Amino acid sequence: MNINATLLAQVVVFFVLAWVTMKFVWPPLMKALDERAQKIADGLAAADKSKAELVMAERRAAEEMTKAKTVAGEVRQVAEQQANKQVEDARAEAARILAHARETAEKEAAAAMQAARETLRAEVAALAVKGAEQILRREVNAQAHADLLSNLRNEL
Repeated sequence: MNINATLLAQVVVFFVLAWVTMKFVWPPLMKALDERAQKIADGLAAADKSKAELVMAERRAAEEMTKAKTVAGEVRQVAEQQANKQVEDARAEAARILAHARETAEKEAAAAMQAARETLRAEVAALAVKGAEQILRREVNAQAHADLLSNLRNEL
């Protein structure tokens, strides 16, 4: 055999193999590579979209937190106002009760003082009569001198 025939046979086999490879092997291989490239591109696009959605979600969450803080501040302010109003109402009620109790106590004290004065007047009148009886050494008739005792009471 000749080197030329072997070389020619190898060239023919090479071209036949190249043709078979290009006809039957290369298209599915290229199709698989294209599909893989498409999947990678889709994955990258989905990642970018997810990243953008994450940024939007974080922005919305921050806005919601701001709104929640605002609402919580308003609720706290309303609660504080209600608490202050209740405290003021309680203070006013306590002041009213205290004023009523003081007024009642003053009336009771005035009535007790008046009763004590009346009792004291009666005792002073009785002592005056007793003293006058002892001075005069005779018995004074209380019935006869009722007007005198009444005037004495009023003067005291």
